[in-house]
Amino acid sequence: MLECLYERGEPLRPNQIALAVGAPRSTVYEIVDRLREAGLLETFDDEGRVFLGRRLHYFGTAYLARVDLMREAEQMLRRLTEQTNETSQLCVMEAGKYTVALARDGGHHFRISSDIGRPLPLPWTASGPLLVSHLTNAEVLRLLPEGDFRLPDGSRLEPERFLDRVRMAREAGVSRLDGVLDTFTHCLAAPVLDRQRRCVATVCLVIPRGDAESRGDAFARLLVAAACELSERMRGVAGTLRPVAGRRQAAAPRLSGRPATPS
Repeated sequence: MLECLYERGEPLRPNQIALAVGAPRSTVYEIVDRLREAGLLETFDDEGRVFLGRRLHYFGTAYLARVDLMREAEQMLRRLTEQTNETSQLCVMEAGKYTVALARDGGHHFRISSDIGRPLPLPWTASGPLLVSHLTNAEVLRLLPEGDFRLPDGSRLEPERFLDRVRMAREAGVSRLDGVLDTFTHCLAAPVLDRQRRCVATVCLVIPRGDAESRGDAFARLLVAAACELSERMRGVAGTLRPVAGRRQAAAPRLSGRPATPS
C-alpha cells in the first residue's frame, strides 16, 4: 500500500488502493486505519483520500543520518550546487534501472525530469555506462531488456553503441551525455567506487546544454574530484583516484572489472 501511494505520487481513496494492489477493500480499510493511527498515513481531504504521513519523513531523516554514503553525499551535493549553481545528483542502479537517490536543485528555472526514486533505463542516462562498467558486454546485454534501448523519441539505440559508451566511461572515469528526456540539458557523471573499485553510485551535474562546450570540461573536473573524494571517504580508496578532464577523456582513474568482450 505504501509503495502504491509512493508510485502514484498522489492521495488515493482506500477503495482505489484496494483496486490498485488487488486486495479486499475491507482489509485495505482496516490497514489504512491502523497506518493512520501510527502516523504513517495522513488523511488528505474530506473525501477520505490518504497519502504518506509525515512520520515516514522522520524515518527517512533518521535513515539518512545513519547511512554513511547518503549522509556524505548530501554534503557533497550541497557543496557542488553552491559552487556551480547547477543541479547535482547522487544516482544508483536498482533492479537494473537508473535511479536518482538524492538531488540538490540548481538556480535555473528549468525542471529536471529525473525525480528521486523514479526508475529509468540505463541507456538513457550519462550514469548508465558507469553503473555497469564492471560487467562484460554479455552481462550488460543480459541485464538490459530490449525495451531499454528504445529512446523517448521512439528511436532505437543500437546496443553496440551503448557498449561503446560503457567502454569509454570505463577508460575515462567520467561520462557525458546530452539529455534525452530533457533535450535542453547536458548531463555529466563520475563514479563513486567501492574497495574493489566497482562503481556503486555516480555523482552527477545537470547543466544547460548550451553551456556544455564552454563550461563542461571545468564542471567535469570539479565533478570527478568530488566523486573521488566521496569514494575515498566511503570506501578507503585514498590516494588512488585522480581528477580528470571532461570531454577530452585524458588520463583518468580506471575502473576495475573485466575487459569488455564481444557478446
